[in-house]
Amino acid sequence: MKEDQKNFLLFAVIAGLLLFAWPAVTNWLFPTPPAPTVTKAADGTPKVVPNPGADPTADTPQAIRDRDSVLRETPRIAIETPTVRGSLNLKGARIDDLVLVKHKETIAKDSAPIRLLSPSGTRDAYFAGFGWTGQGLDAPGPDTVWKASGSKLTPATPVTLTATSGTQRFAIELSVDDGYMFTVRQKVANLGQKAVAAAGYGYLYRYGPGKDHDTWTIHAGPVASYGGAVDYGVNYDTVKDEGTKRFDAKGGWIGYTDIYWLTALVPDQGMPVSLSFRPGSGTATQAQFEPTTARQIAPGQVMTQTTRFFAGAKDVNLLDQYEEEGGIRLFGKSIDWGWFEVFEKPIFHYLHWLFRMVGNFGLAIILLTVTVRLLLFPIAQKQFASMAAMRALQPKMKALQERYKDDKPRQQQEIMKLYKDEKVNPLAGCLPTLLQIPILYALYKVLMLSIEMRHQPLVLWVKDLSAPDPANLVNLVHYLTGIQLPMFLALGVFPILLGLSMWAQFKLNPPPTDEVQKQMFAIMPWILMFVMAPFAAGLQLYWITSNLLTIAQQKFLYMRHPALKEPLPASGAVIEAKPAPNSGKGKK
Repeated sequence: MKEDQKNFLLFAVIAGLLLFAWPAVTNWLFPTPPAPTVTKAADGTPKVVPNPGADPTADTPQAIRDRDSVLRETPRIAIETPTVRGSLNLKGARIDDLVLVKHKETIAKDSAPIRLLSPSGTRDAYFAGFGWTGQGLDAPGPDTVWKASGSKLTPATPVTLTATSGTQRFAIELSVDDGYMFTVRQKVANLGQKAVAAAGYGYLYRYGPGKDHDTWTIHAGPVASYGGAVDYGVNYDTVKDEGTKRFDAKGGWIGYTDIYWLTALVPDQGMPVSLSFRPGSGTATQAQFEPTTARQIAPGQVMTQTTRFFAGAKDVNLLDQYEEEGGIRLFGKSIDWGWFEVFEKPIFHYLHWLFRMVGNFGLAIILLTVTVRLLLFPIAQKQFASMAAMRALQPKMKALQERYKDDKPRQQQEIMKLYKDEKVNPLAGCLPTLLQIPILYALYKVLMLSIEMRHQPLVLWVKDLSAPDPANLVNLVHYLTGIQLPMFLALGVFPILLGLSMWAQFKLNPPPTDEVQKQMFAIMPWILMFVMAPFAAGLQLYWITSNLLTIAQQKFLYMRHPALKEPLPASGAVIEAKPAPNSGKGKK
């Protein structure tokens, strides 16, 4: 009895820690110096020079200004496609004003579209630029005002920017597709009498780490592809604390990823380049690429270098299309699928096929859950059969434990002999559960990463399946009194239904004989109710549906294996020598 009390006390302490520390744990696991520099490749000898792309003081807190004022102060041409809208800054040739027209900040009808890029000197400055370095080259600087061949960049109307500096003429030919991909052709014409060396580079400047936090399960922050893999190991803090991170690549790309959004510079996939992340002033960092060597341009000759720039939503099909048809290696892995991509991608495509069929993402999640449970039914049936066999052996096992309680090695030998004689595998009940773990985790990742679930309604009060259930105690008390309760009390309708369904599922099982286990099962549904409250309503919907299907499945399987419902005989009762269910000659 004393040992039971000790075990229960330990369980209560762990449960309390889990309940009250869970918000901090979820923030970590689940969904904040010198001026930037650029390496100059001249005659194959790298040199570090001040970055001509960014003003190291422009985005300091003291210099932050209203975005509309900054946009009015600079000459611009419009950018307009079915997916993005904004403008290109002719001063410095920067793509620094971009919103995503298909995605809004909130679910409100009058919500502004997601702003991805913002010019230097504004809050959350975030922009892309392109330039040249090289021996004997008189390259345009950040204050150069370029001439544009048109007034609007659209999929049907490309634009060419031109500027002349010294004895060289520079051009940037810009085009954009219906998705989120810009194509940038940088040209240098040598009008002088001597050969010059030129290397075109591109950079992405970001002030601040963004709204999404990097977690153990989903990466948000700097991302780069090189050497046949995608590196999720660099974050804003490592760049600021450890300095420049450099990688050599051929066929790579570099940029910044949020949970739903991505910016990426994609150099010519056949050109050896150096990719790097560099610290900037304040919280700024910069991603950039540059060729490892400069190219010689003879008098009268023209050099062309092509780069692509992605700025938009991480639509899985679109990213895969750019990888397969556009030849951008590993571009689909800009989504951090993790270890179980082999499960996640099929689940993702099936979920979105269901969504297209039924038109409601919540109903698609329910149908997906039903499909998964049906596929796992044979595994669950095998698990129940094993549990029934093990339960039938419990009286014999208890008798052996009593008989050899002072001889543990002999006790283990006799129990193993019992398993062998009755042809029962004690691990058979655990193996099906282990097989389900990758599938369940894959479902979690798909629902967390799916941009299509963002701002998707279910019914009534659930207007966004990617957010927690809004009909919760914290919101109610704050609305009525203005008092902000701790977030672990954010119990909405969905978390309560989750707790009730799990309680009903546990009640359906035969009560355990151990008193401590009985109390653990009694309190566990209510702990998980609090634990799951901060998660997305879409995940809660999946879990509730899964619990209800499990209850129905258990009722059916208990009919198939009634031995599981029979109470165990009390200790010391006479044990009948009957075989375990499904044991015998035909058992394999």
